[in-house]
Amino acid sequence: MSVLTARALASLLGDWRANGAAYVALADRIRLLVLDGRIPVGTRIAAERELAEHLGLSRTTVSSAYAELRDVGYLDSVRGSGSVTRLPHRPLALAEPAGSEFLDFTKAALPAIPGVAEAVRRAADELPSYLGETGFDPFGLPVLRAAIADQFCRRGLATHPEQIMVTIGAQHAIALLARTLIGRGDSALIEVPTYPHAFEAVRGAGARIVPVSVSVDDGWDEAALEQGIRRSSPAIGYLMPDFHNPTGCSMSLELRERVAGLAGMHGTRLIADETMAELGIDGAEPMPPLASFGDAITVGSVGKTVWGGLRVGWIRAEPALIQRLARNRLAGDLGTPILEQLVVTHVLADYETVLDTRREQLRAGRDHLVSALTRAFPEWSVPLAGGGLTTWVNLGAPVSSQLTLAARAEGLAITAGPRFGIDGAFERHLRIPHSYSPAETDRAVAALRAAWDSLTPALHSEPELLSMVV
Repeated sequence: MSVLTARALASLLGDWRANGAAYVALADRIRLLVLDGRIPVGTRIAAERELAEHLGLSRTTVSSAYAELRDVGYLDSVRGSGSVTRLPHRPLALAEPAGSEFLDFTKAALPAIPGVAEAVRRAADELPSYLGETGFDPFGLPVLRAAIADQFCRRGLATHPEQIMVTIGAQHAIALLARTLIGRGDSALIEVPTYPHAFEAVRGAGARIVPVSVSVDDGWDEAALEQGIRRSSPAIGYLMPDFHNPTGCSMSLELRERVAGLAGMHGTRLIADETMAELGIDGAEPMPPLASFGDAITVGSVGKTVWGGLRVGWIRAEPALIQRLARNRLAGDLGTPILEQLVVTHVLADYETVLDTRREQLRAGRDHLVSALTRAFPEWSVPLAGGGLTTWVNLGAPVSSQLTLAARAEGLAITAGPRFGIDGAFERHLRIPHSYSPAETDRAVAALRAAWDSLTPALHSEPELLSMVV
């Protein structure tokens, strides 16, 4: 069982105080950390006395907060064993307004393309020819590996099927690479903000994090990126160079060349997450893959382009590393489901049509969201993302977690900015997906407006004072 010390919990809490009872605000912030996954379920959190001393609170305040969390199902406490986080059977129901349908904006995803059902039927027709085999294969079906290699060739990156491993989605690929390439105590360069599950996989492998900031206005902190590689010689560098999640930024051609060259000089294996790479929505010429400039490893999937319910992804790397990954993979799983691989093989046969459809959907969704947010929140900074599925909004005040909690009371689940950072950063930001229908987007914006209005007026009128608190 993992243990969260008072110091670590305080770091995650950030500026948790709000108007009203302190124990309620503390309980609300811990509940949000559990719901967001920043405190994993099953974690033993700091003892009441320890946390009270660290936060400068009375023990009664902390005891009341823990009691509140026990009452609503987020803590189990046993005398002598501490308090352990858990989720209630219906974690969102407590915040859901009666008679309304809860809207989940925590996922940046699209519904399945129309052709999935037909691809499943065709795959089912082909399945009998594979039933005489074991079905256990850590590399993937040859026909799918060839189809994925062809997609890389289409993008100008010569690739052979032996360079491809089929995985159970991109997250599985990232975790497998982290376990294989990182030794405990190694450094790992990673962007902040970033895809939270990638950070968790890298940290879980025992890496010391070397953060590099990415912002909507300036893109990558190029000086920090170069210094991080030169000074730390990290074992890996996890980057999302195309339509970065959550900012939507893309690396310039010059930066790709420079980073790949530096990584090669210092023995750093770059992992390029390309799950968003082909989702440019403004017609700009796509950038060459990062692997075009060196031996960067590429991770991809159909989860964002086709459907999240198809748990199929891939790794592109040199054949020797693919062999090594296959050996390490067997400790965790025995291969990707055959039927899903056949489905994806059929989808990739007309992948350009799929991508064109998705780009149109995302362009319309992005434009609708930006327009709705600009009208509803003139005080927010709303960027126009050039691709991907998310808009990284600057709220102008460090209230993302409070806003997220208030939104739950209005029927909207959305992820607070710190979920994408390290140690409570990004309270001024909110990731809002633009992958939902206009009707759903309008409902989400209305819920955010009501939540924003429910916050203390000082949060709106004096953001510059709040910035000094955080």
